[in-house]
Amino acid sequence: MALDPDLHRLAKTTTLATVVTQMPDGSFQAMPLWVDCDDDYVLINTEPQRQRAKNVARNPRMTVLLVSRESDWDWIEVRGEVVETVGGQEARDHIDALSRKYLGRDYPNPVGPQGRIILKVRPDRVTSQAGRR
Repeated sequence: MALDPDLHRLAKTTTLATVVTQMPDGSFQAMPLWVDCDDDYVLINTEPQRQRAKNVARNPRMTVLLVSRESDWDWIEVRGEVVETVGGQEARDHIDALSRKYLGRDYPNPVGPQGRIILKVRPDRVTSQAGRR
């Protein structure tokens, strides 16, 4: 299923995403992160030892909120599920591409021994205020 055009538009800019996952005790963790997408999935790049990666390994449901830097009224919320995790060189190349988008250069931080992973989020529900103001 193709992504909502407004989701695609916002994810391809330097908009930050607030990514919400469920902690082991049932509370929620919300983190601002870089975001990307392909034709079908929201893409979140992280490290496997990060709490958000552990959270989705246990419970794959996730909410991703993108709010445009240009207008607080241009936003989209995605409720979905991580349906695939991609590691290796593809994930390393992806963090460099994200860094070039957001910082204008390859990812400057060291990558730990466990490498990077891409969380592929399949949208199940999309709510949008995009373009209504």
